Order: sequence, then structure tokens, then C-alpha cells
Amino acid sequence: EPVQGSAEDFNKFFSDKVAQIRADLDSDWEAVSTENDSVEVTGAHLCPVIWEEFEPVTPDEVDKAKGAVSSATCLLDPCPSWLVSTSREVTRGWVQAIVNASLRDGSFPAPYKEAIVRPLLKKPSLDPTVLNNYCPVSNLPFIGKVVEKVVAFQLQRSLDEADYLGPWQSGFRPGYSTETALVALIDDLWRARDRGYSSILVLLDLSEAFNTIDHGILLRQLEGLGVGATVLWWFSSYLSGRLQSVLVGRQRSAPRPLICGVPQGSVLSPLLFNIYMKLLGEIVRRYGVSYHQYADDTQLYISTPRQFSEAVDVMCRYLEAVRVWMGISRLRLNPDKREWLWVLPPK
Repeated sequence: EPVQGSAEDFNKFFSDKVAQIRADLDSDWEAVSTENDSVEVTGAHLCPVIWEEFEPVTPDEVDKAKGAVSSATCLLDPCPSWLVSTSREVTRGWVQAIVNASLRDGSFPAPYKEAIVRPLLKKPSLDPTVLNNYCPVSNLPFIGKVVEKVVAFQLQRSLDEADYLGPWQSGFRPGYSTETALVALIDDLWRARDRGYSSILVLLDLSEAFNTIDHGILLRQLEGLGVGATVLWWFSSYLSGRLQSVLVGRQRSAPRPLICGVPQGSVLSPLLFNIYMKLLGEIVRRYGVSYHQYADDTQLYISTPRQFSEAVDVMCRYLEAVRVWMGISRLRLNPDKREWLWVLPPK
């Protein structure tokens, strides 16, 4: 079904929706941080990586990055992306020069910071005349995605060498998937049931998670991780000065600035989001609660041989800590999608 609504209406709606959530989070932040100023946000002590300079890329590495990103052409691309990909001998030299200049200078090129957003109906059964039934899908310039992919390769390697993310985050990682998250969760609950334990499972969901990430908090998390100098400057440049326009049919809206968040559809956003959410797992373990994550979906569970009410009390105390951390981190829990599941042993 054709998209209902103008490009300007959609761009205003998407921008205003995030701005309203951000305003609500900002108004709550002072009260939340006053309630518990000991809750950590950046977790600088977790696992230092020490990464201050990028490694220059070779022509072969540029070809690998080009082959690993979506070949969808963006409206802002000066030529079709398939032409850049297939004309390897002609384009690899200047693409390599752009990538290495960006890495050397610690600066993400400004022309690649604008996203063309297409509204996508969340479900075919939803009313296409209601703007809230659409989600924004970003399309970014092809060369910008290649630069991002090169950085993502080097960032992922640094995180893997430090075993930073651990086995509890299954989102957007090589060798992990929804299947690994589901198998790990069910296996833990089934083993507990076989031991005669009772378990509580709580499923959490976030509202506009990628779009409300605070740039300052993310940069402090990267700095605490051990990212510094040129690499940190690059990430600061990558996050700042971003714009989005909405395309509906042939109609394109005027660009609007993005003051927070990471663009959905970009190469680096999932990896940066995983880093942003890492500290939540550290808080989980302090309460003796197990967890698993797939991007912004979090599963919390606790198994106990004791009275079931004790497990409920522990989970409730932990959920309060989660609420505080989410507020300080400028993330919003979606109460409409929170679910509880009781897993009881056989009688």
C-alpha cells in the first residue's frame, strides 16, 4: 500500500517523536540521578582496550569493506553504488584515499552524514494513514558506509581481543543470532527446572532505543573503554552534525538536524549500541540475576530453590536499578511490551 503522508509531515513526526522522548528523559534525569547518584553510566573500569590510532587500510581491505556493505544506492550518491563496487580497478585508489584521510585526520566526511529516510509500515495490517504506524529506515551514502565498515572491522577486532562484549549479547555479532540467544535462555531455564528450581523471566523492550542514545555518554563510554586521541576524535566527528531527510515517492523533505541517537541502517550503529548497553550487564550480575540481550531486547531471569516470593523481591529490586540506569543513560523502557513468565518445576 502506498505511503500516506507528505515527506515534510513524516520528517517532522519522526523528529518530534524523538525530541519529545528526549525531553521527557531529560526532565526525569535530575530526579533519577538524585535518587541514586552511585549508579554507573560509563563503566570506565570494565575492560580497557587502549586504541588511539587507526590502522591505514590497503586496497584489498577497501575491497573487502565495499563487498561487506549494502549496495543499495542512496539518493545522495553521485553515481550508482554498483558502479563503484564493480569498477574495482578504477575506484579502489580514490576510495582508499578517502578512507585513509578520514582515519588519519580523525574526521568523518560531512557529505556522508545525511541520511535519506524512507517510512516503512511496521505491519501490513496497520492503518497507513497513521504516522505512528511507520518506522524510519535510513539510507546512507555508499562511500560513507565503506568508511564506517573499515572502522567497524577495527573496532570489532579490538573488542574481540579484549573479550569486551562477552557471550551475553547476541545482537549484530559474527557467530551470534536470535537462535543463540534463545538456545542459551531456554537451556538455562530448563536446567533450573530439572533441579527443582522456580524461575522468573522478564522481557524488556526499549522505545526508540537507537534514536535516543546520548552522544556525550557514548563518547565517555568509548573513552572509558580505552579509546582516545585520533580514534575518539573520529567518533565525535561521526556522531556530530548529522542530518536526515525523508523521501516519499519523489518528494524529499528539507533536512533536519539529529541531536542524539545513531542512524538505524548505518554500519556502525549496532556495534555502538552494544557498547552503550554493556554496563547494564554489569549491574545485572550484582543482583545475582542472569540475562541475555539481542540488541535492545533484554531477557532477565532468576532461578531459586527458595520461596518464590524471594525471587520476586530480588527481581523487583533489580528492575528498579534498571529503571534508574536507563533514566541516567537517556533510554526509555517500553512498559507496554514488558512481559513476565513464571517457570515452575514439575510437581
